[in-house]
Amino acid sequence: MDQQSHPTPPVIGVAAPVPYPAAAAAAASSGPYQAYQHLYHQQQQQQQQQQQLQMFWADQYHEIEQTADFKNHSLPLARIKKIMKADEDVRMIAAEAPVVFARACEMFILELTHRSWAHAEENKRRTLQKNDIAAAITRTDVFDFLVDIVPRDEGKEEVPRPLGASPTDPLSYYYVPQ
Repeated sequence: MDQQSHPTPPVIGVAAPVPYPAAAAAAASSGPYQAYQHLYHQQQQQQQQQQQLQMFWADQYHEIEQTADFKNHSLPLARIKKIMKADEDVRMIAAEAPVVFARACEMFILELTHRSWAHAEENKRRTLQKNDIAAAITRTDVFDFLVDIVPRDEGKEEVPRPLGASPTDPLSYYYVPQ
């Protein structure tokens, strides 16, 4: 069947304002329209966040390709080496290993901060809070290993605490392997 003889139906969406003033006034007072508009706005924000993350990783990749000097580090190499030596099986560490770990840690912190900042902006705040980091962790599958370390604020009562620790003790929320 020839598809050119049939006109294509219009795409339904909220990409543009409603052209009829009477329909716009009626739609503004209806609940489903507002809910749809809210969902559309959330979808647009998620697409923007995805684009920002793609730009972030493209910039990181470009920066790695352009790096010639590995002597400047944001994180202290001695501390990274000390953490690496905490594993009993590690006997010797090549000089390049802490440098690579420092860069990997820096990138990890940058991405987590970027995702947390997106959550803060969604809530129309300009201050990054602990719950923003927790939300970024729960929204991203790669960060699942951190779910027990950084609990959400709503679940503070359900987090197991050491005996005798007060509910307001901030250190009681951190997981310490034994």
